[in-house]
Amino acid sequence: MKKITLLLMFLLTTHSWAQEDAWVYFSDKPGATAFFNNPLSELSQRSLDRRTAQNIALDIKDAPISQNYINQIAAASGIAVMAKSKWLNCVHVRGEANDIAALAVLPFVHHIFYANTSLNNRGVVVPIRPKPVQKQMETLVNFNYGNSFNQIHMLNGDVLHQQNYTGVGKVIAVLDAGFPGVDTAVPFDRLRNNNQILGGYDYVGKSDNFYTNNSHGTMVLSTMGGYVDGELVGTAPDAQYYLYITEDVTSENPVEESNWVEAAEQADRVGADIITSSLGYFAFDNPAYGHTYEDMTGNSAFASQGANIAFTRGIVVVASAGNEGNNDEPHVGVPAEANNVLAIGAVRSNRSRASFSSIGPSFDGRIKPDVMAQGQASVLSDTSGNIVTANGTSFSGPITAGMIATFWSAVPELSQEEVVSFVKQSADRFANPDNEYGYGIPDFSIAVALAQQFLGINPSSTTKLTVFPNPTFGTVNVTLPSGITTAQLNIYNNIGQLVQTEEITESTSKISLASLKAGMYVYNLETASFVSSGKIIKQ
Repeated sequence: MKKITLLLMFLLTTHSWAQEDAWVYFSDKPGATAFFNNPLSELSQRSLDRRTAQNIALDIKDAPISQNYINQIAAASGIAVMAKSKWLNCVHVRGEANDIAALAVLPFVHHIFYANTSLNNRGVVVPIRPKPVQKQMETLVNFNYGNSFNQIHMLNGDVLHQQNYTGVGKVIAVLDAGFPGVDTAVPFDRLRNNNQILGGYDYVGKSDNFYTNNSHGTMVLSTMGGYVDGELVGTAPDAQYYLYITEDVTSENPVEESNWVEAAEQADRVGADIITSSLGYFAFDNPAYGHTYEDMTGNSAFASQGANIAFTRGIVVVASAGNEGNNDEPHVGVPAEANNVLAIGAVRSNRSRASFSSIGPSFDGRIKPDVMAQGQASVLSDTSGNIVTANGTSFSGPITAGMIATFWSAVPELSQEEVVSFVKQSADRFANPDNEYGYGIPDFSIAVALAQQFLGINPSSTTKLTVFPNPTFGTVNVTLPSGITTAQLNIYNNIGQLVQTEEITESTSKISLASLKAGMYVYNLETASFVSSGKIIKQ
């Protein structure tokens, strides 16, 4: 009986892995002309407005995929259609290799590409027994209560908030594994009460219910949109959100990349400005499907191709760099490695790199990650509304995405390319990027100043001040703007601790920094009418 059971298990395993995944690409789009005659049949007005604002013309990628072609593929023997992409004009199918190969005779099929790349060069392969991939999200919840000041202040996001830039008018699409509790937990009350959650979809379960599945997306969303007074303030508390489930935590399969692209297309369709994704792909349960470092060339993997196309539609795409920095394969994965994706690594609260944060460069030598944010002991909400801390680039990514929404709301005239450029330019290692920190930690108050200068926007004279000399050996002079007679100068060290406070008046404008050690400090100058921020280097 035992031998029979073992034989049955072997046969079932062999049969299961005789199933292959592949992308079937179509030769044309029969509905293209109708789409160009009526773009609103496929894209929302907000999506069209985003293109108009950035001078982006419609093209064939925007036209819908043929439903007739999809129906014929789905009706073929032994074939299951798992996902579709209009941008890449293909469907993701599953079936036995011979059944998939038979689809090539259909007149509208341009070519077939197998996830098992050895099948693209040979007619058959020996089935490979899968090596399970650890699927549990790499987060460590400690249930330590606190507030989120440091992770925002590190990016000078609090300065933008104080200037009333909080993400208003910007829409963020979150692609993740699930959002349970977002419809009930207290930290999301503000989003719900203000109708800031615009919709979503579960691409794994093919369901309109997106308040389900894994809690990872809930925690991710809370770093941007969560709000509990005195405990948690997200980086974009007044942005609006679409929530898309693309990740199946029970397995690791290339169909998740296809889900990702399908959700990105929907994000474009509804007019999202930013896509943020704390998902990454390298190895799969079936090793024959896995990516290699040599694939990290910016536009090879399916999800990376989709992310690059999203960028060309005027969307800023943000992706977590990955948590593989301590592993044998430590490099940034898909889609963060894509040419036009802003890959976010993780630092500790003291601005030093978290050891788990994936590193660069890409295989073709590009800087990755692009920038860094706090990803160790990040403050967030769980599904019950408890304010906890967790580790992972899963959180440094959305913390940054929320700040990009807040930054973009301050200078909405920028294109997606300009947004990414100014974020990089504001970072503390921009002049000397490396393979661990990329361009470093952005300073969004600097990004706003750079963008305003670029756009020819002159801030009101009532908000101009100077702090000099900088760098300094011991003292700084603070010149107050015209009409301002008093201010408070707060100086913080590199872990966000307040180390010196001074009252500034017209008669007391020279400040001694003799008590401070050499290093970089952040200052906030607060008056009755505005707050300004910057950096001081003590030599």
